[in-house]
Amino acid sequence: MMKNKKNYLWLFLLAGVTLISADHIDAPEVASTNADITDFYAFQGENTDNLVFVANVQGLLSPGSTGVASFDQNTLIEINIDNDGDNIEDMVIQAIPRDDKMYFFGPIAPSSTGLNSVIEQTSVYNNSVTITDYGQTAIVANADGMKYFAGPRDDPFFMDFAQYSNIISGNATSFNNPGNDTFAGTNVMSVVVEVPKNLLGGNGTLNTWVEAKTK
Repeated sequence: MMKNKKNYLWLFLLAGVTLISADHIDAPEVASTNADITDFYAFQGENTDNLVFVANVQGLLSPGSTGVASFDQNTLIEINIDNDGDNIEDMVIQAIPRDDKMYFFGPIAPSSTGLNSVIEQTSVYNNSVTITDYGQTAIVANADGMKYFAGPRDDPFFMDFAQYSNIISGNATSFNNPGNDTFAGTNVMSVVVEVPKNLLGGNGTLNTWVEAKTK
């Protein structure tokens, strides 16, 4: 069993619309871990029959620290998909690292829902990809019509925290255009999976969220 003691991010995905959710060490329980979820993205793939899910962890990595950063082998990253609107996961895609590889299970109907999870090793879709080292060309695995990647990447999230602080304190009324990117020059550890839409079920509207769960 895996127990969720980490933060989780929700995203609502509608036809033609992608919303993102993000935090960077906002949750007190994850401040001292390397499994903090910084961002979660879901969007239509270049192949429009596919959806791409991106879960980023370990934000604010400097270039100097990225080379020694690694995924936590005791942490399961679980992408949850609700395809019938009841806010309960109907399908999951799980990723967990072992021996320099990221192993993926699903999409599959989960054995249990909510905070506790079982690694779905009996899933028909059971694949892996070698984790890409920092500064190296991305290693992408292709299997069962899906694509997989795991490794460090530049933090894609743009946020001007200095101006945000000015707005909160009443010293400014709006963001500057384009503003200053607080995360410029920092990296994240990224897990990416591209999945055919027909494996996710439902009628075209999905709820999706990601959790980091520890033993």
